[in-house]
Formats: sequence, structure tokens, C-alpha cells
Amino acid sequence: MPKNLLHTIQLPKDLRKLPEDQLPQLTQELRDFIINAVATKEGHLGASLGVAELTVALHFVFNTPKDLLVWDVGHQAYGHKILTGRRDNFHTNRQLGGLSGFPKRSESEYDTFGVGHSSTAISAALGMAIANKLKGDTTTQHIAVVGDASIASGMAFEALNHAGVTNTNLLVILNDNAIGIDPSVGALKNYLTQVNLDGAPETDTIFEALSFNYSGPVDGHDLSVLIAALERLKNIEGPKVLHVITKKGKGLRQAEEDQVKYHAPGKFDAKTGDLHPRSNEVLPPKFQDVFGKTLVELAEKNKNIVGITPAMPTGSSLKFMMEAFPDRAFDVGIAEQHAVTFAAGLATQGMTVFCNIYATFLQRAYDQVIHDVCLQKLPVIFCLDRAGIVGEDGATHHGIFDLAHLRSIPNLIVFAPRNEIELRNILYTAQLGLELPIAIRYPRGRGNILEWEHPFQTIEIGKAAPLKNGGDIGVLSIGTVANNVTEAITEIESSSAEKIAHYDIRFLKPLDTGLVHKIFSNHKHIITVEDGVKKGGLGSTILEFAAENNYENPVKILGIPDEFPEQGTVEELQDMVGISSSKIVEAIQSLLPAV
Repeated sequence: MPKNLLHTIQLPKDLRKLPEDQLPQLTQELRDFIINAVATKEGHLGASLGVAELTVALHFVFNTPKDLLVWDVGHQAYGHKILTGRRDNFHTNRQLGGLSGFPKRSESEYDTFGVGHSSTAISAALGMAIANKLKGDTTTQHIAVVGDASIASGMAFEALNHAGVTNTNLLVILNDNAIGIDPSVGALKNYLTQVNLDGAPETDTIFEALSFNYSGPVDGHDLSVLIAALERLKNIEGPKVLHVITKKGKGLRQAEEDQVKYHAPGKFDAKTGDLHPRSNEVLPPKFQDVFGKTLVELAEKNKNIVGITPAMPTGSSLKFMMEAFPDRAFDVGIAEQHAVTFAAGLATQGMTVFCNIYATFLQRAYDQVIHDVCLQKLPVIFCLDRAGIVGEDGATHHGIFDLAHLRSIPNLIVFAPRNEIELRNILYTAQLGLELPIAIRYPRGRGNILEWEHPFQTIEIGKAAPLKNGGDIGVLSIGTVANNVTEAITEIESSSAEKIAHYDIRFLKPLDTGLVHKIFSNHKHIITVEDGVKKGGLGSTILEFAAENNYENPVKILGIPDEFPEQGTVEELQDMVGISSSKIVEAIQSLLPAV
């Protein structure tokens, strides 16, 4: 049996000592290691399997970490982490206190740039290249590995446009597998597919038009071809593109055949590749599915409804709309800015537009929300998926800033449903003809209600919902964290629980000022609870209200402190930041002696 090579590799310098003919064996061991790790610990699978050869080739040819390697998004960087000193700790990947699921500068000198959102790598690598050029460094190599879905983003094109006139030592690796999380879309995808079919085109490529030296396409699973191409490009001056064709999920049959499901498949059998059988238990729906199925139901009666997603039709469940009404549902690719202004354009012509964007990704289109939608009072319906703490994806993906950054925008309604029925009803209400845009934010994962498809009811805009009467302490929550508050009150003994009232604010904006006046008048102490940042969110709103109306009641704010929470389970992280049911119990009990 051949000697195990992977366990002799602590750092890339060890890899570079191997003869080239041993690299295929190392690559297979790396691929097997990733499969076994993700099978038991979960995580992103297909993307890292697809670049196993490319990862080995890059660290073999280039003198990392002196040569600077930037991975776009980072879904595909597991092999990179394993080869750069983190193999023995890889079992902690995406766990509380463990390795991040994405490249992270504070974790390793080999992680040259922190990533998690797409299309940043070329800009970052170009910045590094120009910095070194200004310092007189002409030997350091700067490599950006970008997928075909990411390179279609506006930011990536902005970077290519700039880089083409800089004559810097920049190499862009286009990892072309025709899929991001869902299949890639758009004219550029069609162009790259044609280049792949035709081989190297006779006419200038789009990259050559941008003054890049273009090479390819080459087989991304042929190590000898990859290494030869990279060695050659090391000695070519100026910006360069190497077009590499790979297969996402390479080496695991199921991951190759079902690339969407095996992007992040959960736990599976490492030997067979089969997903673990699902339980027959009937579970409450995912909030994403409540959105997707309700939208189809509404669209069947409202012919003006259209849906938009920037590259997340499966994750957001807009796929249901795309299947039912393919002419009225649009995947615009990784292009959040375009998605928002596209939605605005549709709205000017009387369409009822549901623009579904993950909360963390809406940050990328903040100007468009302000300038193109809210300033013009266009009634776009923003559905912000994966709001709040999302868990193992960590700091780059938590949707914790939306309440704060949206509340400051004039003309925008901000709503957070506490359960599936509330989400269903606000979607119904929004399409009846609001005069202003609305942002509806809801979490990743399942709700708590099995029977959620009730007849629609209209929600009065700006009205909160009292959930429990009580005496001296008034607890105000927004969104699904209301469940934690309810659990906390239930845990407190009945005599004390009678002193606690609970209100679901629902609308951060417009605030139900009439009810909030009553809350300050009826309760000595106020507690606010939110799964967003403290600064600028619900607590800040209530404090501003108190100051404006000369209320002196003490207000305790429970929410996410002024820091970036790392990876971990939702339950672990909620407890760390103080919004778990047990931490809410502690907050309430700290006030009970005073009342």
C-alpha cells in the first residue's frame, strides 16, 4: 500500500518537496479527507472537491504564503486549509471556538484576505499587487481564484476593468464549473460555456478586450496541465487570466450528479456518499418554504406579482415561483445591486415585486435601497431571508445588521414576523397595494407551527401585538426571538410571571407609538429583546422614544453587542450574546427584587 502522503504535509513547503508524480496520490488523499470530514461534521462539500487538483497545484507552484493567494467566497477553501497547517484541527471546522468555515486573516498567514461574500477576490488581490509594486517588490505573485458565478458580479467586473490598465503582477484563476450554489445564469455564463465547447477561441476573449493575457480553457483535474500552465504564467508580466474547467463535487458520484444538494449536504455516509435517511417525523416548515409556497399561492391570483433573487433560488425557495411561473421569477446571478434597482424599475410600471435577498447580502445593495427604492417611494417588497444569527457560517453570514441599517431609511416599513402565520399574512398584506416599500425579515430554519396554511388575514401596518398581560415588567421583542421570551416567562415561577408582560413589536418602523406610550405608563421596567445588533435596533428605538417623551423608566437592552459573533450553533451563539431563553430569565430575575 502506498505511503500516506497527506499526513506528511504540515505546510505547503512540505508539499513542494514532493516529486510531481506523487501529487495525484496526495490529491486523492486530500479529497478523501474532505469527504470524511464533511460527512461527519457537515459543511460545504462540492466546491472544495472540485478544486482539489487546483489547490495542490497552486501551493506546489507558488511560494505561499509569500506569494499571496486569495480565494473568492471561500466555499472551496477546505483543501487550502488542510494543506496550510490546519489538518489536525479541521474537525473543529464551523464549530464554536474552532476553525472558521471561510478563509480568515486572523486564523492563518495563508489566509491573505477574509472572505464569505462573493466577488471580492480580484479587487483585494489587485490592491495587494499595487501595494507591492509601490514598495518595489517585483517578485511576489498575486493570485485570485474566482468562480464563474462570482466573476459575473458587478464588483468583479469593476476590478477586471481597473486591473487591465495597471500592468500589475496579477493572476486571475477562473474556476469554471457552471455553478455557484445553484446553476450559473446570464449571458457571461453562456459565453464561457461556448468557449469551453469551442476550445481557445480564434477571436479575442472578453478578458483580452480588458487587456488581460488569457490562457485556456484547461482541464482543472489534470495536474500536469495545471502545473505547466501555472509555471508558464509565473513568468509573464501584467494581468493574466487562466480559465480552468472543473466539476463541482468531483470524486464523489452523488456530489457530481446533484451539485445543488451536495453544496452543503449535511451529514452523509462517507463510504457510499448517500445522505442519511430523513426521519418520518412531521416537522414545522422552514421559513424559506413558507415564503416560497405562499408567494406561488398569491401569484396565482395576482398577475402582477414577480419574484427576484440574486443567485439563491433554492436557498430562498423562490424556486417554487420559478417552477410555477418561469416568466415572472428571475435569478439575476450574484448581483444584489442590480436585483434591487431591477426591482425598482419593475415597480415603476405597476408590478408587485418580491425581492428576496439574504439579510447579510442586502448590505451589498444599501445605496440602491436608499437611492433607487426608498427615495422614490417605490413599493418594493424586500424579503430578507436568514435574518439574525445564522449559526455555523459565522461572522460573514449573520444577518444581524438589517434592523439597524434599515430603520434609518425614510419611507421604509420594517417588519419581523414572530412565526410562520405572521410571515404568511404580511406577504399577503404587502401585495394588496402598499404605498411604501417594506422589508420583511425572517430567520434561517424551521418555525414551530405545523398547521400554518390558514386563510389569509390582513395585518394593520404599524400595529404591535400584546402577547401577555403583566404588572411591573414589560418585555418588548421583535421577530422569532419572541419564542425565547415566551419560554423564559414560562420558566419563571407563576407568582413572578404575573408581574411580566410581553409585547411583540412586529413593526420596528412605523413604531406603534400608542402602545409604547401605554407600556411606559403601565410598567416600571422595560426589557427589549432582539436578534440584531443593540446599536440602532429595537432597544435604540425604544430609548429614543423614551427620551423624546420624557419617560424615565429603566430600559434594559438584550441583543447582540458591538462585535462580530463567530461561528457556532444558533443556540450557542444566542446564549453567548444574551438572548437565549435562559439569559432572558436571568435578565428578568435581576429586576424582580426591584418590583
